[in-house]
Amino acid sequence: MDRLAYDIVVVGGGAAGLRAAIAAAESDPKLTIGLVSKVYPMRSHTVSAEGGTAAVMREYDNFELHCLDTIKGSDYLADQDAVEFFVAHCPEEIIQLDHWGLPWSRDDDGKIEQRAFGGMSVKRTCFAADKIGFHILHTLFQTSMKYPQIVRHDEWFVTDLIVENGAAAGVVALDIRRGELSYINAKAVVLATGGAGRVYEFTTNGFIKTGDGMALAYRAGVPLKDMEMVQFHPTCLPGTGILITEAARGEGGTLINKDGERFMKTYLPGKMELGPRDILSRSEIQEIRAGRGFEGPHGAYVGLDLRHLGEKAIDERLPMVRELAEKYLGLDPIHEPIPVRPGQHYIMGGVSTNMHGETNVPGLYAVGETACVTINGANRLGSNSLSECLVFGTATGLSATTYAKKTDWPRGTAAKEALAKEEARIFGGLMKREVGKESVSAIRKEMQQIMDRDVGIFRDEKGLTDACAKLATLRQRFADVGVADKDRVFNTELTQALELDFMLDVAQAIAWSALNRRESRGAHSRTDYTNRDDANYLKHSLAFRADGAPRIDYLPVTITKWQPQARKY
Repeated sequence: MDRLAYDIVVVGGGAAGLRAAIAAAESDPKLTIGLVSKVYPMRSHTVSAEGGTAAVMREYDNFELHCLDTIKGSDYLADQDAVEFFVAHCPEEIIQLDHWGLPWSRDDDGKIEQRAFGGMSVKRTCFAADKIGFHILHTLFQTSMKYPQIVRHDEWFVTDLIVENGAAAGVVALDIRRGELSYINAKAVVLATGGAGRVYEFTTNGFIKTGDGMALAYRAGVPLKDMEMVQFHPTCLPGTGILITEAARGEGGTLINKDGERFMKTYLPGKMELGPRDILSRSEIQEIRAGRGFEGPHGAYVGLDLRHLGEKAIDERLPMVRELAEKYLGLDPIHEPIPVRPGQHYIMGGVSTNMHGETNVPGLYAVGETACVTINGANRLGSNSLSECLVFGTATGLSATTYAKKTDWPRGTAAKEALAKEEARIFGGLMKREVGKESVSAIRKEMQQIMDRDVGIFRDEKGLTDACAKLATLRQRFADVGVADKDRVFNTELTQALELDFMLDVAQAIAWSALNRRESRGAHSRTDYTNRDDANYLKHSLAFRADGAPRIDYLPVTITKWQPQARKY
């Protein structure tokens, strides 16, 4: 067993975690920073982002317009002071990445090129072909290696937070390679573990996105905010959930039904395929339900047509789209439309924080998709998420640094007690329990199917009530789950069981928050409450962990100068 200590522990090695670690390292070279990630950082899910990252970089654009687009896109559930802070700091992060060597796509005059994205008034999305996540992650990872005070613990899985005298004091983590638990003391802890898309069956998210950071904070007494706000991306490959970037539509791609008709003219004639993701996803489902979808081996779908763009444009600006279509569907988008349908993509909600990443537990921070600041409200605009990781990664890293420098090292026995408790729970419980009638795979599949069916794009009281009841039963059944593999080294069955434990908490928070919001707003679309209800629900939901069902409370939305109005495009 290792006994480790760092001034700051960052949990997660994606864009948000790396940016927070770099900001802390640059602000004070004397600080020690532990970067704990359950995968090698270059396998973090940031690498899968394709389309681009938003910032005001041109004379035709301005901060006020970016704010308005973001707030309107959020269906007025975003905190406007956080949006203003975010928008003001996006450009400097783009420039910083440029200085660190990110190979941006550029105009003929050498400026960083920008493309159109859904819900944006102007071309605001900076990009590197259609592999921006790959390049951002590489750039941040390489930059982090300049700082010897950032010490990495790759393939360490954090299973619990250490809380001492009401404040964060470190983490307990499983070294997956050795199969041993250790505690890591810290003055400040930053959670940057990404989203929780794997609570759904059809999702663009990688297998590592299991809501770990959300559940860790939730169990430590931090509320999860706006968890009912789940984004479904309109262009996913049927059968795999692989994302076809919004950049394909930004470059001029169109959505067609089986009759070859651009059906978005019926639903959103003002923006067509460049409308917000929530509206496009609902429109596709309505088109399919009306019998105008194509039929395929994985169900009905619509077509994403790029043929009119031509081979040269596709190869230069959308090479990964062509590669994905050829590799996973066996078709060439130069000659055929790409089959697409909506899939779960992003959690707008998350650990409740302010714009400096602070939670209600002193010393505990969250950032990126794990967190809910909130700038995304009820619907995130495409290309704002990577910028969010960068802007709030920096802010959170600096905030955690300030806190750590004025805080003493934990002196009590909380770390040893947390470690003993985790060893008893994991090695004395899960690992010793014999496999019986309950398995990780069976419970996980039932959870995912419940979420897809009842907590998906369209929701109603009956389905949500049923989902809440069934998820509670699954939570009880999890107590009987055993692990067949008794070897501790690289025990993926064990880590999947621990991840499922986290996911069940997150799924319940999503379902109960959705049940209690009896209106339609952004991505939360209730067929029994079809109108937005500002009188009763212009507020953030807060889910607190409790025995049984989560306790749902609310928090006012911060409005600075953009008054809520009908969301029309």
